[in-house]
Amino acid sequence: MSGLLALLDDVAAIAKVAASSVDDIAAAAAKAGSKTAGVLIDDAAVTPTYVTGLDASRELPMIWRITKASFKNKLVYLLPVALLLSNFAPWAITPLLMFGGAYLCFEGAEKVFHALMPHADAAVEQDMTPADPKRLEEARVAGAIKTDFILSAEIMTISLSVIEAPNVYMQAATLAVVAAGITVAVYGVVALIVKMDDVGLHMAANMHFAVSRAVGRGLVRFMPHLLTTLSVIGTGAMLWVGGNIITHGLEVLGWPWIYEQIHHLALAAAAKVESAKGVVTWAVTAASDGVFGLAFGLVLIPVVTRVVGPLLAKITGKPAAH
Repeated sequence: MSGLLALLDDVAAIAKVAASSVDDIAAAAAKAGSKTAGVLIDDAAVTPTYVTGLDASRELPMIWRITKASFKNKLVYLLPVALLLSNFAPWAITPLLMFGGAYLCFEGAEKVFHALMPHADAAVEQDMTPADPKRLEEARVAGAIKTDFILSAEIMTISLSVIEAPNVYMQAATLAVVAAGITVAVYGVVALIVKMDDVGLHMAANMHFAVSRAVGRGLVRFMPHLLTTLSVIGTGAMLWVGGNIITHGLEVLGWPWIYEQIHHLALAAAAKVESAKGVVTWAVTAASDGVFGLAFGLVLIPVVTRVVGPLLAKITGKPAAH
């Protein structure tokens, strides 16, 4: 009996340790998730634009394909790489993070440039023609997965930087929780957004009460404006997140001037508004990072389109427009 009681006591002790580990993982995952808020806004705002303009019946299947690819990006590719880099080559994390930030700055700046100075690209227009919806869908999904990979890399790296785990196993478990939770949250919201107009149409046609039908019609009219707004927010978030990653990376690598100037500017603005110092500091920092991201992205446009694009076209054999 004493042996059985000792065994039960050991089991109870193990259960307490396991429960403590689960609590630690949950707490670390919550902390890491909060640090990635900017990238999540970007992800949730950008993704709906990839399914607009296509048949409504293809929206959820496309989002499901992107969601599965996002899980694969985070858990199969990025999680092992992040752990290896963290434990064996931590010096490589900042440059890789900055590479992803540069991509976000380029994407955001290209959208702004195209909006301010509309220009046609025959190769792109031919490749994205609605006359071939299957090809358009494949191109949209491929583009979304590529963007998701970059954003997922940022999320995993930022999360890893704030995780305080005693060993690699806790790091892995926490990163896996962050990856799964963020993916479900982001693409659940995306699915809700892109199907909201269908919900409104159903309400307008089938509800018994006039108020419900009016709400449905309002949803149908509102959703195009929401998608346009999300596109603008997504572009701004790209520039904000990308600019912040570049300035912070430069500071880590020993070139802190831009990062310090933005910090001093934010503090000076906040000092003038004592009642909302935190909000003002954040807003000025985000706006300054966004302006820097836009300037940096505009510089990258000719580099990418005239140097990197043709070089990759020669290597891959694909047209530079891709």
